[in-house]
Amino acid sequence: MVDLLRVGVITSAHGIRGEVNVFPTSDDPERFEKLDSVIVQKGAQQTVRRIENVKYFKKMVILKLEGIDDRNAAELMKSSDLMVDREHAQKLEEGEYFIADLIGLKVVTDEGQELGTLKDVMETGANDVYIVKTAGGKEVLLPVIPDCVLRVDLEEGLVEVHLMPGLLDL
Repeated sequence: MVDLLRVGVITSAHGIRGEVNVFPTSDDPERFEKLDSVIVQKGAQQTVRRIENVKYFKKMVILKLEGIDDRNAAELMKSSDLMVDREHAQKLEEGEYFIADLIGLKVVTDEGQELGTLKDVMETGANDVYIVKTAGGKEVLLPVIPDCVLRVDLEEGLVEVHLMPGLLDL
């Protein structure tokens, strides 16, 4: 399992006092109010920064991070990932998973056929969609609904699915 989980991406500087605009990658943007600090990751470099202030504007989160005190410093943070370690991550309900834990799982059908590897999760308004890459390089989109996704087993490293009629014909 991944030790660090991404909760947002810095998209730009905000104002002249060192604030940054953050696109939240968590389904609960208000989680930033509960965090004392985040790990700012730019390339291979990681720095822990205390969160001094949190504001919201439309779908963005505006953060003031400790040590980032002017626009120039904030602009250098652009494209940085904001990470938290697993112990500071939100607690999940049964049947909920971190996307980072799902990526790379083997996807098999309820008939025992290996379909491929889970490459990404597309978050839509209605339900998530698993993007599975087959051995032949084709992408298959699977809706994350009870009729299709039967079981997720992180210990075994697999997702068991039922292929509804016509799903592979697209």
